[in-house]
Amino acid sequence: MKNKSRFQFCACAGLLAASLPIPCGAQLTPARKTWTATLTSDGQPDLHGVWLDNNATPLERPPALEGRQFLTDEEVVQMKQRAERLFHSGSGSDYASGDAVFLSVLAGTAEYKSVTSTAGAVEMIDRVFDNRTSLIVDPPDGKIPPMTPAARQRQVERSPALAAGLRPPDRAADLSSAIRCITAGLPRLGGRYGAGDFGYYEILQAPGYVVLFSEVMHEARIISLDGSPHAPPHVRTWVGDSRGRWEGKTLVVDTTNFSAHANFLGSAENLHLVERFTRIAENEIRYQVTVDDPTTWTRPWTAMVRLRQTKERLYEFACHEGNQPLQGILAGARAEEKPKQ
Repeated sequence: MKNKSRFQFCACAGLLAASLPIPCGAQLTPARKTWTATLTSDGQPDLHGVWLDNNATPLERPPALEGRQFLTDEEVVQMKQRAERLFHSGSGSDYASGDAVFLSVLAGTAEYKSVTSTAGAVEMIDRVFDNRTSLIVDPPDGKIPPMTPAARQRQVERSPALAAGLRPPDRAADLSSAIRCITAGLPRLGGRYGAGDFGYYEILQAPGYVVLFSEVMHEARIISLDGSPHAPPHVRTWVGDSRGRWEGKTLVVDTTNFSAHANFLGSAENLHLVERFTRIAENEIRYQVTVDDPTTWTRPWTAMVRLRQTKERLYEFACHEGNQPLQGILAGARAEEKPKQ
């Protein structure tokens, strides 16, 4: 591990200064030097490189922080110190995925335990704490909008007993596309393969195209920038049909045509994503995604993730080669069904 500390503190000084009153005597992070974006050979903003999402910030704002868009710098330092105590090697804590790192640290637990964990804290990716209390920036309350009545009914119909862990899966098709090594889905927010987990991405550019490559399951989205329309409505894929364009220095990717078998937080074939990639510094891209599906949520919502450049390389994610988690889950389910001796 390259960093001495597995948990970092990154102050959003500019963001805070524009949003919060500054107490007398407060220390501000020194302003960054002026940075000028480089361009590709065809004159577009250069997004090339390997980028890491290791945000500790939770997707939704926790109830304990209701009404607070930001933490103070002092609070973030305390969160980082708690995380180092809770998840250091030999701490006894389990691997924490998704929002569990932030929530367990916020709760001040002495040890983190998970019934689904198969690894210790030492296996975790480094996490960065900043002042934000949620990745969701709209609505302002930092919460996913309420589901529509029709969406709530769909949730009930999607095998609630299985979802709640009240009965074992009958077959592989009962499990998620991620467990089955098909796809981790889009957008990559929330859950084990969401923000902060396995968050390595590579961006490649060529005239007329951009490739968004994810280390997880080696998924490559080859996105045309030629202004062509989306595929016909009957053409559906797990990760939808993406078309890109430049708006100034921002790459905008519009994605529709999701498969009915996709399932992002209850949304499937009616999901519409608008992703924005803006390089705001030499080592940072601001990734913002607006999620819209009027058949699932009462209004669109938007999340923002900070992607940081890394010199690390992407390696093979051999999910299908001996998918032991899938085999183990199904074997365990059959064992549970056997009569007790």
